[in-house]
Amino acid sequence: MMFLRRKQTQHHPEDDVFQREIKVKELRDELGPLSGRRLKYCTDPCLRRYLIARNWNVEKALKMLEDTLEWRSTFKPEEIRWHEVAHEGETGKVSRADFFDRQGRTVLIMRPGKQNTTSAEGNIRHLVYLIENSILNLPEGQEQMSWLIDFTGWTLKTQVPVKTARDIVHILQNHYPERLAGAFLYNPPRIFEAFWKAVRYFLDPKTFEKVKFVYPKNKDSVELMSTFFDVENLPAEFGGKATLTYNHKEFSKMMEGDDVKTAEFWSSDDKPCLVPNTNI
Repeated sequence: MMFLRRKQTQHHPEDDVFQREIKVKELRDELGPLSGRRLKYCTDPCLRRYLIARNWNVEKALKMLEDTLEWRSTFKPEEIRWHEVAHEGETGKVSRADFFDRQGRTVLIMRPGKQNTTSAEGNIRHLVYLIENSILNLPEGQEQMSWLIDFTGWTLKTQVPVKTARDIVHILQNHYPERLAGAFLYNPPRIFEAFWKAVRYFLDPKTFEKVKFVYPKNKDSVELMSTFFDVENLPAEFGGKATLTYNHKEFSKMMEGDDVKTAEFWSSDDKPCLVPNTNI
C-alpha cells in the first residue's frame, strides 16, 4: 500500500511580519478614535512595543496601553520641565550621555552613589523626565536605549528605598515597555547583592534578562561591553578610554534647549494630528 506524503507547508518569515501587522491594526481598532496627545503617543511602533511586551496578545496589550494612557494623563510626563527637577540632577546621579551605543541608541548614565535627595517623588520625576528626554533624542527608527550604572561611592546609605525602587520598576516595565536594550551594572559592590535580591523580584523575566552585571577583571564582561559600546567613546568609569565629567550648568543648558523641542512636539494636544515619525 502506498501512502501519500503530506506536502509540508514552508514557513516564511514575511508571514510573521504580516500577522504582526494585523495585530497592530487590531490593537488600533480596539483603542478606538484618538486625538491630541493620545494620538501622538499611539504610533504604530508604540503599539508594536506593547504587543511585544504582552507576547502579541491584543487584549493584554490593550489593557497595558490603556493603563499607560491613564497614567500619562495624571502624571503628565510630557509636561515636566528641567527647572522643576534640576535640583535632583545637581550631582549628576542620572544624565543622558553625549554618545550612543553601537546600535545608535541613546545612553542613560546612572550614578546611584551620587544620590543627593530623599524625595521619592522627586527622584521618580527626575528619572521619568530623563527617560522622556532620551526618547525624544533617539535616532529615527530606534526604539530602545541603554543604561550604564556606575557604582562608585554606592553604599546602603545612598541607595533609594526599596519601595521607591519598586515604584520605578513598575513605571519602567508598565509604561515604557520594550524601551530598555540593556542595563549594565558596572562593578557593583558585594553589599549591593542584598538590595538586588529585594528588587529582582519586581522584574519580569524579559527585563531581568536585560540586566547585566559587569566586572572590569572579568574577560566575558569586558567583551560584553565592547559588543555594546565603542571603547573609544565609553567613559573610563565603565572600562572605556573616554573621560566623562558631569557639568551641571552645561547639562542644564542642553536640557532647557530640549524642553523647547518637547513643548513643540506636544503642543497640539487638543487637535487630532498624525506624526509621520516619532519614537514616543
